[in-house]
Amino acid sequence: MTNHRFRRIVTVLNQRQPDLTVVTDGVHKGQNLSAILRTCDANGLMCLHSVYDAETFRAHRGTTMGTHKWVDTSVYRHISEPLKLLQNDNYQIVAANLSETAVDYRQIDFTRPTALVLGAERLGVSDDANSYIDQCISIPMLGMVESYNVSVACAIILAEARRQREEAGFYLHRKLSDETFERLLLRWAQPLVARYCDKHNLPYPKLDENGDITDQNWRQG
Repeated sequence: MTNHRFRRIVTVLNQRQPDLTVVTDGVHKGQNLSAILRTCDANGLMCLHSVYDAETFRAHRGTTMGTHKWVDTSVYRHISEPLKLLQNDNYQIVAANLSETAVDYRQIDFTRPTALVLGAERLGVSDDANSYIDQCISIPMLGMVESYNVSVACAIILAEARRQREEAGFYLHRKLSDETFERLLLRWAQPLVARYCDKHNLPYPKLDENGDITDQNWRQG
């Protein structure tokens, strides 16, 4: 672990946005999931909720260019599972979905805790998601094509969310709790040690400013 690499990890964790997330509703194409994951990472999101068959999702993990190491992914069988959890945590749930009630995505206040729901191409967001959605949003189109590819739509909307949060100073101060920051710091900087601790139910050791373990017993081991 070089000092540059460790400083990069610290910077990324300091800019993570734990109250902004994406829920994919039946998105199954590997290239789309891959692009969505990379977009989540690039805009500081911590997690992705994917509603699809777990085996199918695992089959596409090789296409994510290692992004799953930096963005936690939870896979669900039914859309109600993640949306109910997010609703209970007071997230506003917005869905990229063409409807008569949809508003321009730029009208949404993305500084609030927000979950962005993205449906599969052609099928869109499933009917079972409707009761959880607070607002449908759309991206204005100037051409003959009626919609963007789902991964492109994700990138456009998250860019707006990032813009709003940058203006509000959300990326200037760490939003993660100390406990979460230290847990992820060890997992990212010392993954072998983290896996050993998890396997044996051991507390994580502390790291110094260079990413090295401070506990003498760990260093000797």
